[in-house]
Amino acid sequence: MGLFGKKKETIQVGMSAPEVSDARVKILGPGCRKCQALEASVTRALAEMGSAEPIEHVTDYAQIAAYSVMSTPALVIDGAVVSSGTVLDVEEVKTLLRQKLQAPK
Repeated sequence: MGLFGKKKETIQVGMSAPEVSDARVKILGPGCRKCQALEASVTRALAEMGSAEPIEHVTDYAQIAAYSVMSTPALVIDGAVVSSGTVLDVEEVKTLLRQKLQAPK
């Protein structure tokens, strides 16, 4: 029994899982210049590959932290963080997209 007959309360602290969306390609970051540059590279890479894959830009810090990303911008493909803390050029993005989005032959 606690002080003055009050019951002990259990408080759970933790992060929820990242929100599920239809987008397989996500940019994580607050919307700074580097985040915008990464988004531009991803958009251009998808266009050059002839893909109409949607891109989601996640700016909510809780959702970003749920991916265990400590530095932005980050690129997430199919739920896996493939790059963090750097702006990739178009060719680097294409390589990652080919590896993650296309089925093995």
